[in-house]
Amino acid sequence: MTASAARADTRPSPRKRAGNGAARRNEADEIGLDALVGHAGYAVRRFQLWIFQDFIRTLADVDIRPTQYSVLTVIAANPGLSQMAVAKRLGIERARLVHLLDSLEQRKLVKRIKSKADRRSHALHLTTQGETALAKFKRLAAEHERHVAEKIGKENRERLLQILADFT
Repeated sequence: MTASAARADTRPSPRKRAGNGAARRNEADEIGLDALVGHAGYAVRRFQLWIFQDFIRTLADVDIRPTQYSVLTVIAANPGLSQMAVAKRLGIERARLVHLLDSLEQRKLVKRIKSKADRRSHALHLTTQGETALAKFKRLAAEHERHVAEKIGKENRERLLQILADFT
């Protein structure tokens, strides 16, 4: 469904069953959004929330969050990158990345090796276990991307990726 079709859609909002079996409206659906309806940032944020929820639900069995997946994917594509380079490329605060890498290292998915060029930094690599796990994560992430295509349509998904390409 296109965004304009969604705005024009006059169907009643989904209803939940009250304790007595009668349908009741979701109060949140009744709250007007006024100018937010026309704000790209608001729409993108709401879509991001839906995407993150679906990603987390789809990858729940392997306990991987979107940021962890991003970090593992970038390390796999660029073995030996420094923590600073990963943080900068993905827009993650350094302190947050250190904590995230600690957890991935505890799970034996990532290893830090002292850099030969700069002893103050570490080169990041996936472990063998990390490579195997990432292959599974990628299969599940592809399933999540199919959910996105089902939600907004395959062509709209492709257009969205083209529109957002300047921000990646």
